[in-house]
Amino acid sequence: MPDGENLKAEIAGSISQIPAHDWDACAGTDNPFLSHAFLSALEETGCTNADTGWQPYHLIIRNSCGTLCAAMPLFLKGHSYGEYVFDHAWADAYERAGGSYYPKLQSAVPFTPVTGPRLLIRDGEDRPALERALLRTAQKLSSELGVSSLHLTFMPEAQTVAAQDAGYLIRTDQQFHWHNRAYGSFEDFLSVLSSRKRKQIRKERKRVEEQGITFRFLKGDVIGEDDWDRFFDFYMDTGRRKWGSPYLNRAFFSRIGELMGDRILLLMCEHDGEAVAGALNFIGADTLYGRYWGCVESFDNLHFEACYYQAIDYAIAHGMAHVEAGAQGEHKLARGYEPQKTYSAHWIGNESFRSAVARYLEHERAEVDAHVDILTDHTPFKKG
Repeated sequence: MPDGENLKAEIAGSISQIPAHDWDACAGTDNPFLSHAFLSALEETGCTNADTGWQPYHLIIRNSCGTLCAAMPLFLKGHSYGEYVFDHAWADAYERAGGSYYPKLQSAVPFTPVTGPRLLIRDGEDRPALERALLRTAQKLSSELGVSSLHLTFMPEAQTVAAQDAGYLIRTDQQFHWHNRAYGSFEDFLSVLSSRKRKQIRKERKRVEEQGITFRFLKGDVIGEDDWDRFFDFYMDTGRRKWGSPYLNRAFFSRIGELMGDRILLLMCEHDGEAVAGALNFIGADTLYGRYWGCVESFDNLHFEACYYQAIDYAIAHGMAHVEAGAQGEHKLARGYEPQKTYSAHWIGNESFRSAVARYLEHERAEVDAHVDILTDHTPFKKG
């Protein structure tokens, strides 16, 4: 039970057990990946279930009137894949010491390294009190289930403060995000870069044009099943080359098209009238999120154009403040994407193992800080 005699905690073994309007009232509308629609699409198409190692275990809290006032997207996990905050070394060490690291509890959006709240609070409620209630109830749930650990990944920095106060260990990492400084055009953006970087980007974009590539942005009902078929070919090709076993199935893409087509931006890259590559983006309140990309033919610089420059063009044209182009990739730095720290919170039941991880994280945070400082010094923007 959460703190407070008027609050009642429940576990939902399926997002379908929670009315969409109640969940979305807590999740808000800023981040498309926290929406009931996105989580439903994953579950309905079999991407998240016990068989895939992502068993829904969503934590919700109701007030004395029975109103759902707080929630945490939560999964009982049998592995550490699809998270992008890697704890494989922790699992190995735990197993070598004679423990069972799996199952564990994971608060995250599956297969999606995008920062967003993990403590979802309905507007008008006592946010600090309910954040504390979610964190403490999740700890109690972990103990009751006998799992090794609980992980809240890609949290906003402000929520990690509450988590740290509740006894969670804090971990940091870094990504690369593009920020719109009131640019009126792509040329305005280029004008703030060093001369060498401006020339490089112009050369890359010109090379794509010289190869005869054209682009189509598709959104909402305009995206047909033939488009999803072709994009799925791209997605599978990238998955096979990069990580071997893609997480999403073909049905998932049709389902998100049905449930949240107005928040999807599909870029199709064409050559001689045929789609040869594609990039799937999601539209947030002020951020364009680049998620999946694939190409079945080889073209110079097309990845940079489709995933980075076309996204910047769209963000500028539509007054969006940020572009997030996924995890990893220091090559983004030269293209105007800046280092951004990411945060996660971890609760570990075993005290001795917790102490060892705490020492490791202290050193890791210092290394991340130093790395971000170095990368910031090497952004392509004009100095001074």
